[in-house]
Amino acid sequence: MSFLEQIINTKKEEIKNLHNRYSLSFFEEQEFFHSSTLSLVGSLFESKRLGLIAEIKKASPSKGILRADFNHAEIAKIYMNNKVNAISVLTDSKYFKGSIEYLKEIAKFKTVPLLRKDFIIDEYQIFEAKASGADVVLLIGEALSAEQSDSLIAAASECNLEILYEIHSPAQLDKIDFDKIKLIGINNRNLDTFEVDIRTTRLIADMLPEGTVAISESGINTPDDIKIISHPKVKGLLVGEYFMKSEDIDKTLKQFINILEETNNEN
Repeated sequence: MSFLEQIINTKKEEIKNLHNRYSLSFFEEQEFFHSSTLSLVGSLFESKRLGLIAEIKKASPSKGILRADFNHAEIAKIYMNNKVNAISVLTDSKYFKGSIEYLKEIAKFKTVPLLRKDFIIDEYQIFEAKASGADVVLLIGEALSAEQSDSLIAAASECNLEILYEIHSPAQLDKIDFDKIKLIGINNRNLDTFEVDIRTTRLIADMLPEGTVAISESGINTPDDIKIISHPKVKGLLVGEYFMKSEDIDKTLKQFINILEETNNEN
């Protein structure tokens, strides 16, 4: 059993509990469910530099606790003050030490789109995301069949949520309906081996149809990394661990944004 399969099996048990505790109508009755959403695609196209989705992640399965003095609300405020294009919030509790409560609390003062990052395999998670203040949900192609993808895309549309559809290899391209999905996350980390190769971004971006917006994810830390992933279809980066492990997130973030602006000027 691969590690991804292990996570999905855990998620199936969590979803059983979700079904037992709530109905879809419960989520529809929550305040955030009827709030207007902020567009990640719009934020990326309005940006004068390469877009940045900054991630809030306390831990990872491979590296353990990333930040001992973790305060999700304070980190979110730093990100917003530095005008990132969006914030990714890990909500998986067992493997990433996240929480849906983090998303709810940050949504109360959000000024940028919020991405719920989790292993989403059931429409209840989509409705829960909207009810918790998300604007975007992550779907991981490796974890879904084409039929599951279609069902979750329909649920997201019903909830007025954008979708970031993540793949880590060209083998996942065939299951994507590009008439419905325009925002593709290219994960440079192989989900089977956990090895990172940032050249994956350019490899897959070359295969995407025109009109697709790509986000490069994982392993991006330096100006050289940013140059390697540079591609006309790549409109943004998702960066988490690099900020989470910093002693001074605000300082590190400012430096990173300066690099993005300088790189943009060079291009």
